Amino acid sequence: MSYREHENEWGRVVRPVAGVLLLLAAAHFAGGRCSAASSPAIPNIFKPESTPADSIYGLSLLVLAVTGFIFVIVFGLIAYAITKFRRRSNDGPEPPQVYGSNQIELAWTVIPVLIVLVLFMATARVIHAIEDARMPKGAIEVTVIGHQFWWEFRYPTLGIVAANELHVPVSDPSHPTPTFLTLLSADTDHSFWVPRLAGKTDLIPNRVNKMWIDPHDVGVYVGQCAQYCGMQHAKMLLRVYVDSPEQFEQWVQEEMKPARTNDAVNEGRRIFETTACINCHSVSGTVAAGRFGPDLTHLMSRDTIASGAATNTPENMKTWIQDPDAIKPGSLMSAMKLSDHDLDALTAYLETLR
Repeated sequence: MSYREHENEWGRVVRPVAGVLLLLAAAHFAGGRCSAASSPAIPNIFKPESTPADSIYGLSLLVLAVTGFIFVIVFGLIAYAITKFRRRSNDGPEPPQVYGSNQIELAWTVIPVLIVLVLFMATARVIHAIEDARMPKGAIEVTVIGHQFWWEFRYPTLGIVAANELHVPVSDPSHPTPTFLTLLSADTDHSFWVPRLAGKTDLIPNRVNKMWIDPHDVGVYVGQCAQYCGMQHAKMLLRVYVDSPEQFEQWVQEEMKPARTNDAVNEGRRIFETTACINCHSVSGTVAAGRFGPDLTHLMSRDTIASGAATNTPENMKTWIQDPDAIKPGSLMSAMKLSDHDLDALTAYLETLR
């Protein structure tokens, strides 16, 4: 074999190896960056904070370990065969043919079957533990309804309706307080996914799905719809606020109260109640009883608007009212096109809804 032929032969081996090593290094670096992140708001699948997420994480490590071991063995054998049995100048037109080896054939049949069986059993155990968990006494119940393109959260036992920001209590090991979610869809397919708390579960029209979480630490955990549901699927975000028992109880008490009244913003309230706003939104204690959009009774207690697409500030609120497409193109929110005076008055009224 000439030097150039030898160089080309090694190039065919080295280039794929280098590519694979570079890919693995990049994945390791990305994982390290995610793991090192201290903010709980980062959707880091490598740092579970709930029993379902922790079970899925443990299963994924087993699968990665098994498949990684297989990759190393297979790739090593391929590299060995290419190096050991590469064509030489005195070789004939065809290498010697070897037929039949009961030991080898038995090995490459039995071993894969055993590997698949182990992975199947491990996966089935995790699915059973998560899907068939019974709701204990004292658990929080929430009905999650997916809309294009926002989330509705209903607490049936508490009489609370919220949107886009789910509040749940922390589940301390000494006092477990899991949250059981009933998942419904108002229009098309959606998927509820908060990576650090649980796996993905779909919301399908005319079907009831369920899932549960038991967050182990207080903080904010972000997620979003993981099923393409239309033009603004990517901006159908959600936040899960895990509160201490005292904070959660305080939040519940505040959410149970009707909307606050303020005579200083009566003009803005009149504009709200005499425009198309009341066709979609509801505010307790007023004539607004719409169900197509989020409940606005405690709008200003939320950190974001437009399902997390923008922070909840007066400037963003004005933009969202006047031209929703400026924040969320293709959203189903109607552009109000109010005069500057009416817009300021309406925004001032909405800012009192706490």
